[in-house]
Amino acid sequence: MKIGIVCYPTFGGSGVMATELGMALANKGHEVHFITYNQPVRLDFISHNLHFHEVMLEEYPLFQYQPYELALSTKMVEVVKQYNLEVLHVHYAIPHAYAAYMAKKMLKEKGIKVKVVTTLHGTDITLVGSHPSYKTAAEFSINKSDEVTAVSNSLREDTLRLFSIEKDIKVVYNFIDTVKYDIADQEECMRSAVANPDEKILTHVSNFRPVKRVLDVVKVFHQVQQNIPAKLLMVGDGPERSKAEVLAKELGVYDKILFLGNSNEVAKLLCYSDVFLLPSAAESFGLAALEAMAANTAVISTNAGGLPEVNVHGETGFLSDVGDVEDMANNTLKILENDATLLGFKQRAKAHTKQFSLDKILPQYENIYQTAFS
Repeated sequence: MKIGIVCYPTFGGSGVMATELGMALANKGHEVHFITYNQPVRLDFISHNLHFHEVMLEEYPLFQYQPYELALSTKMVEVVKQYNLEVLHVHYAIPHAYAAYMAKKMLKEKGIKVKVVTTLHGTDITLVGSHPSYKTAAEFSINKSDEVTAVSNSLREDTLRLFSIEKDIKVVYNFIDTVKYDIADQEECMRSAVANPDEKILTHVSNFRPVKRVLDVVKVFHQVQQNIPAKLLMVGDGPERSKAEVLAKELGVYDKILFLGNSNEVAKLLCYSDVFLLPSAAESFGLAALEAMAANTAVISTNAGGLPEVNVHGETGFLSDVGDVEDMANNTLKILENDATLLGFKQRAKAHTKQFSLDKILPQYENIYQTAFS
């Protein structure tokens, strides 16, 4: 099939998942075209099956803010016409599904048919989409899509609660290419590069937005390292990073934390880790936690949103209420209390990721593309 993928080209979970999906589809022989304002950060190659089309924004004195939706829908029309695309798979309802609907209508006027598949990821529903300024447009865009998917049962329920939805929403979980994380079992994963032999390694990966509660990460680590030798890897960047650094200095643990910034080498960094910390206030799925589990890492997370669908309490890690730093720290210590306990959690976490593997999820999307034409 010929498929257009529209996403945010950033380190966020939706952009990462959309990019990985596109590359996987191209590897199976589909012709895939990414349509967005920058090359996606995980898109590390271009091939005869994999293409990137940049949405250009021109500066016009009339506009205080440049109308990205107009430029995007126009670019979608252009790419569909030029390459005879059959499906536009858009990630995020606002603005992508809205722009896709406009592109579909413009193409229809020219006698060209294209189907729109919308994947809901989280904040496009619970934060942006439900805002009074966008709710009507988000609801309209979802209902006008040919097929709609959500990345967890929790997000599907939130969508049905917040909007009047007429479409059937199919749950298709986020996925990972487990092969990429097998590096955790290989010799090149050198823990000594970041920690002493007696130190345990905790890790957090996110975009450091307030919803990720990165200050709680630092607080949990502070309590843990008071009981056992430990290091913390903070991977990512965003508005809360400076606050986290300040708090780390105030608590006297700054020298035990490595702030590594954004990275395309997440699998390699996760292979060092013993416990992954994800104290988010909201997570539609928890892709970062799943990636950690694939790299043989136990997970300490909140019980928010779709996280209980990924992290099994008492098996792959533990769940705590949002903001309960003490419980998260105590649960971390339970996992780290001895090597046998830690190994058990790591092995169960790795095994649990098999149900989210690429070879199980990819056919679900291929079936949805076919269903859109029935």
